Amino acid sequence: MSATRMGRINEEIQRAMAELIRSVKDPRVHGLISVTAVETTPDLKYAKIYISVLDKSDVDQVIKGLKSASGYLRRELGHTLSLRYTPELTFLRDDSMAKGAHILEILEGLDK
Repeated sequence: MSATRMGRINEEIQRAMAELIRSVKDPRVHGLISVTAVETTPDLKYAKIYISVLDKSDVDQVIKGLKSASGYLRRELGHTLSLRYTPELTFLRDDSMAKGAHILEILEGLDK
């Protein structure tokens, strides 16, 4: 499968997941939740969904809530997208913003 097609599929899954997460009824899934990235395997069997949460203290609970709702999210994703296979979803914490801020602090400390 071409890289551009995989990129489009990942973007579509990311967009659909951002919408679907809002409909999850689990009380652990609350607050401002962003889907920052999606990585799908070339055979479309598995997808890693990277999640960022505004309130950093609730990240683990949000991930647990999303994992428990993954069956619902996968079914709804299958209805939304027309793919041969609906990928199995894995939710992961995205700490890239915190790592970027830490690197920026280090770089600013070098100037002093």
